[in-house]
Amino acid sequence: MAAVTSTINDSALPRLDIRSAFVTAPEPLDFVLPGMLAGTVGALIAPGGTGKSWFALELAMAVAGGPDLLEMSVDDKYGGVLYLAAEDPALAITHRLHSVGYVVRDSIGMLAENLEIIPLMGRPVNLLLPAWAEALKRMGTGKRLIILDTLRRFHVADENNGGDMAALLSVLEDIAQVTGASIMFLHHAAKGASLNGSGDVQQASRGSSVLVDNVRGGQINLVGMTDAEAQTYGVTDRRQFVRSVQSKVNFGCGNSDRWYRRDTGGVLVPAHLERQEPTPTTRRPTGRARGNA
Repeated sequence: MAAVTSTINDSALPRLDIRSAFVTAPEPLDFVLPGMLAGTVGALIAPGGTGKSWFALELAMAVAGGPDLLEMSVDDKYGGVLYLAAEDPALAITHRLHSVGYVVRDSIGMLAENLEIIPLMGRPVNLLLPAWAEALKRMGTGKRLIILDTLRRFHVADENNGGDMAALLSVLEDIAQVTGASIMFLHHAAKGASLNGSGDVQQASRGSSVLVDNVRGGQINLVGMTDAEAQTYGVTDRRQFVRSVQSKVNFGCGNSDRWYRRDTGGVLVPAHLERQEPTPTTRRPTGRARGNA
């Protein structure tokens, strides 16, 4: 094996100014989404068919200057959003946009300027190849948020291999640092988490735990309503409801759990549910009534 002769120029590595950090107030933290700092990588985890693509699209519109349809308290500092849709055909995405046209009618001009959606279904994308990583840097320069839908479509590595996933996240972090944009990748929940009712926890993600442990932009989980929750809230068709959970927040404060209902076309709208009082049951008398001895 040939000897490795390359060296690291450690003197070129950045150093924090310790004295200045103690005495000079730093610039305020810039949150693209609640709990997601600009220039970090975060995740949206959900089982298939839960509505994560709709959720991500509504977040994208809010960051691009449209209405905050999800009521996620998205910062008013809007900017460019790059949505790379590698799972759905262009026509399906067009239908989604059209179905909310009446809701965003006052923001269409802003969204047309700030929101860029690139359908990639059928194209072999691999961000572990330098050519694709550099292309994403060019496309993401000047953006505030980059969305990858879904992560599995953007690499060909083994998602159960911690080393492979660490390398992929390093590429995403490099893209985020170079562009200044936050990156949110959509990813499927593990089948076991969906079946055993633990889809709202941090480790519900499919594949290596690196995908959730190493992200610093936080994690949002989407989970469907259970039978027990449907009874609690008096819901007759639980399939129309999903709950968002910020299962990981590294910076700032996240949102509390929120319920959403599927509306026309699949768009998610906030659902303000109230717990129902259990219906009292009549106890059957036991023993003989007094006086019947």
